[in-house]
Amino acid sequence: GTPRSFLHVARPEIDLPPDTDVHDDAVYEQGAVNLRQFVEADYTLREDAPTVYVYRLVMDGREQTGIFGGVSVAEYDEGTIVKHEETRPAKEDDRTRHILSQQAHAEPVMLTYRDEESIHTLVSEIQEQTPLYDFEADDGVRHTVWKAPAPDPFVDAFREVEHLYIADGHHRCKAASRAAAVLRQDGEEGADVPGYELFTAVLFPMSHMHIMPYNRVVFDLPASPPQFLEQVADDFDLERDVEDPEPSEKGTVCLYLNGAWHRLVLPPPEGDRAVDHLDVSRLSEHLLEPRLGIADQRRDPSIDFVGGIRGTEELETRVDEGEAQLAISMYPTHIEELVAVSDEGSLMPPKSTWFEPKLRSGLLIHDFAADVPDKASVTPAV
Repeated sequence: GTPRSFLHVARPEIDLPPDTDVHDDAVYEQGAVNLRQFVEADYTLREDAPTVYVYRLVMDGREQTGIFGGVSVAEYDEGTIVKHEETRPAKEDDRTRHILSQQAHAEPVMLTYRDEESIHTLVSEIQEQTPLYDFEADDGVRHTVWKAPAPDPFVDAFREVEHLYIADGHHRCKAASRAAAVLRQDGEEGADVPGYELFTAVLFPMSHMHIMPYNRVVFDLPASPPQFLEQVADDFDLERDVEDPEPSEKGTVCLYLNGAWHRLVLPPPEGDRAVDHLDVSRLSEHLLEPRLGIADQRRDPSIDFVGGIRGTEELETRVDEGEAQLAISMYPTHIEELVAVSDEGSLMPPKSTWFEPKLRSGLLIHDFAADVPDKASVTPAV
């Protein structure tokens, strides 16, 4: 691959023999070597003091601007940084080993917060300066980064923000916590917070967050497609042969089978929690589980998920080519729904949100190697 590609750090197995297990010690060691080469390269700039950046992404004319900086592992552990998703131990292990071996946070998480005018003002002022980076990536997304003159105004402004919410990056958050626990020394004292007690994030106001639908395809039906459609029509409010494959409002989904789209109105939820009112929950409660026998969407091999960035054309293709028998086009979850679920302490159902645009890895890295205790300098097994 390209020598300067950050894949050498994020996916170091590309530099090893093709049959190398991605969880082999050699993979993590290679990632550490590759990151050190990046850090020492003449095209890498190292800040000599704590720094905050403003990071803007533009996709299809839509702007999303946030603040890149370090957030506290302790605040994640205490619940001030709020989760909405369970993490998988195997993926946690992998992320944790990468952090410990590289002694760095190389890929930021995406957090969101309720809009705060004082933060908006700071961001707007910094955007009047000359950017540090400004480029358009191969996928058409434009990335622009400005360096803030000082981090203190942002630190002070965020004291008014009660909670941060994880949008994307639950495993990276958990791995940062686990890595800090490994590196933390008992009885540690001092005014300065060690670098491993912070992890990198881009913090976006809720009004800037763009969630696309996370669609579904089903491989097996309990009856032939025409028979299944008749069964659904008997029990649901169903409009057949619609032209628009995308639901126009919350509480509706579109079904694709036998070469045609049909709009289905989801019945009201049985429960009254925020999570019960999600379209993905109502779909599961009324159609996937009772009609298709899909109770565990994480593990059931008869269902798959298609990110909204791929469009409804991808859904049609997978059904028309015989790979799946049914496609389900969802209405996108709103950021307010995600926050409401987080606030009540519930977990989002699997594959509820697809965030775009994605953050670019490798632009800004948090290297905490200088803060690692000597006794923990060798990567431990986790």
